[in-house]
Amino acid sequence: MSIRASHRSLRGISAVAAVLAIGAVGCSEVSDAVDGAKDSAKKVARQQSVFSLDIGDCYNPNGEAEGTAYAVEVVPCGEAHEGQVVGEFAIDEGKEFPGDAGVSAIADSRCPVEAQKYAPDTWALPKGVALFYYTPTKESWATGDRAVSCTYTAEKGRFSGSLDTAKSLKPEQSTYLKGSNAVYEALWANQSEKETVEDDLAGYKAQAKAVAAALDAHVKGLDGIEGTEVGKLRATLAEAAGNWKKAANAADADAFYIAYDPAFTGIDPNESVAARKELGLATTVPADEAEVWAG
Repeated sequence: MSIRASHRSLRGISAVAAVLAIGAVGCSEVSDAVDGAKDSAKKVARQQSVFSLDIGDCYNPNGEAEGTAYAVEVVPCGEAHEGQVVGEFAIDEGKEFPGDAGVSAIADSRCPVEAQKYAPDTWALPKGVALFYYTPTKESWATGDRAVSCTYTAEKGRFSGSLDTAKSLKPEQSTYLKGSNAVYEALWANQSEKETVEDDLAGYKAQAKAVAAALDAHVKGLDGIEGTEVGKLRATLAEAAGNWKKAANAADADAFYIAYDPAFTGIDPNESVAARKELGLATTVPADEAEVWAG
């Protein structure tokens, strides 16, 4: 099994258990050595195969976060840790190994969806935490391994506490997050591989159609949620949906651009901060999203 992060080169990691020998040294040194031995023993006792990871498990990789992994240190979520499993699924792609790129593509598509079931509000994630995933290797595939474990992992340092927030959300919070997440999923999942509209007008129009449909569903969901700011956001998103529909029906690239500019501006995450505050949700726009809309 490998742990992969999108668009990154991955290399091997192996779990190594160290044995500490204590010689004739001073009392404080002996005490330090004993403590170190205890810590090492605890880490060894906590080792679990990556194949046994379950949703909710908090863990520390045995080395760098990325690479081929055989075992990890599973720890209580109340302790500082580097990662937590937030979703899992099985690949159903026939008998042949899809290849590293094929497996990564499947995980890229599925893990964001699975992770949002466990931790719906990505704005509330600890700073520096990103979505990673353990996937089958060619060798493990041959033994029947089809499981993908989706994890949120700290790119630097560690974090404490569980990311399981779905169970604690109020109905209106869940409704809002479900609709909002679907809008941005439609935007990025349908992004054309071409950099310009002129090179793929049909692809960009398909993306616009998907975003418009997601916005319609989001606006409908907001109908039953009270609040002045939520009402303002609903109006903004309804207008944005209209512009995305115009983009989806554009006759040419010029017409698409005219509709796209206000359509994209209409779903700027900053527009939702006041409504999120009213709903009791996190209000700090994630850095990567803020950068996109900052131009």
